[in-house]
Formats: sequence, structure tokens, C-alpha cells
Amino acid sequence: MAFEKIVLFDGTSLDGWVKRDGSPANWHLNDDGAMTVAIGEGDIISKETYKDAHIHVEFWLPNMPEAEGQGKANSGVYVHGVYECQVLDSYGVENPESWDCSGIYQQYKPLTNANLPPETWQTYDIYFVAPKFNDAGEVIEDGRMTVIFNGVCVHNNIVLKSNTPGGVIDGRLAEGPLLLQDHWNRVRFRNIWIEKLN
Repeated sequence: MAFEKIVLFDGTSLDGWVKRDGSPANWHLNDDGAMTVAIGEGDIISKETYKDAHIHVEFWLPNMPEAEGQGKANSGVYVHGVYECQVLDSYGVENPESWDCSGIYQQYKPLTNANLPPETWQTYDIYFVAPKFNDAGEVIEDGRMTVIFNGVCVHNNIVLKSNTPGGVIDGRLAEGPLLLQDHWNRVRFRNIWIEKLN
């Protein structure tokens, strides 16, 4: 079965994105078809929402040799707007934790460290199954996620029993957007698209 690919960012416009307050996204558009976090301008959220989906995101981390820990090229990709797949320069970390790159923040550490060096384009392919709700708005089936990071499986059908901090709501959604985090570092993104799987 073929699924339609919906481009969220093609390198030419931020028309498909807004800030948390609904105003137009104002991250920097680069000449090379990427966008760069506008430090201090806040997170951006896709206008497009989805349930089950294959999500493709490419990102580039600046080299920050003097920085440490969470200050080292930090951002995040929030699936459904509420589950953060961490973006961070964790290259060379021997035993990555949930707060390292590709970790599901404060929930799941990656199975292995698949990071490439900073100043290299890296790729997330995320396969997401949305949680199911009953008529009362209660979760009756948790969401699930598989994450392929630079071609390596770092999460295999993990169960998402709660949201992570910093999302669009403090809870879970039947249908949600993609959120890219402004964490005060000049991380770049390009070639962002989804395939809706339902």
C-alpha cells in the first residue's frame, strides 16, 4: 500500500509552521534549503497534524567543543507535539542515556549510540502509532514508537505510557503536530516530511 508523503518543510518557506502562540514561525531560512533555530524566538509547530505516521527529519548540529551536557547543540523533535526525541551532540558518548541524542527524554535511552560527528547531516525516521482513546477521552491503548537514527534502530516499538516535558500540552493526543524545539542552540533542520499511515 502506498501512502501519501506530506512535506512539512521543503527548504523554501515556513508557511507550514507557527509558534506556540499561533503567530508565524520566524526561524532563519538558509540558502542551502535548511532552517536554523532562531535563538530565543521559541519552538515551532507544524500546522499539519497526524495520527499514525512515518516521520522523517534531518538535522545538523553545530560544533560546540566548550559546551557540556545539555548545553551541547540541544534541540528536540516532539512527535505528536508531546513525545520528545532528543537532539543533542552525543557523539562519542559510550553509554547514552534518555537525555542523549535519540533518547526519548526521561523515558527511554537509545539501544546504541548512532550519532555522527557535529557539522554532519543526521536523520531520524520515526514510525509512530498514536494512542487510542475512548469516548470519555481516556487512553485505552498507549502509543508506540520505533526510531531509526542514521540507519540504526535505536528504539524498537517502545510503549509510550506518558508524554515527556515541554510539549504542546501536559498529556497525550489522538492527533497531533510535529514540534521542533528552540533550546538556545543554532541547530539546523531540513527535508521534513510525514507519511500518514492510517
